Amino acid sequence: MLSQFPITVKTIWQRFLALIIMLSLAFLWIMLGATPLAFAQSNTVNYTKTNLEYRDFSNSDLNGAVFAAAQMRGANLQGSNLSNSILTQAILFEANLAGVNLSGALADQVIFNDANLTNAIFREALMISSRFNGATITGADFTDALIDRAQVRQMCQRADGVNPITGVSTRDSLGCP
Repeated sequence: MLSQFPITVKTIWQRFLALIIMLSLAFLWIMLGATPLAFAQSNTVNYTKTNLEYRDFSNSDLNGAVFAAAQMRGANLQGSNLSNSILTQAILFEANLAGVNLSGALADQVIFNDANLTNAIFREALMISSRFNGATITGADFTDALIDRAQVRQMCQRADGVNPITGVSTRDSLGCP
């Protein structure tokens, strides 16, 4: 009966390769499994779809916080660290973001209309489809941020100042002519 299923070098190689693939997938599952992810999420502030109108978050460390679709009209975030945070679809109409650090933030489809962005840092932030109508951007640093061209053209009309932390002018960071 054993002669019907001969073991060849090809069969051994296929089994070895299958074992390596299974061990690699098991390793990845362990490394990216639910426990580390749950631990990372438990340390993250999450305000998704929350009404935070006129709340005071000034001078707070909110690195990596989630404000997705949060209503933050008139909120005070002055001097806060929001680097690597998620603000997708947030409403920051008339909010105070003076001196805020939003480096590396995901801030797409955010309404920054009439917000105070004086000396804010938006380095490498993703800000596609965000709106800045009437926002004060004096001294803001948008270096390597992804912003719609139409919004950049509009902001270039009123861009001035130099960011006191990064030393970069607002006009240069936006690539204004």
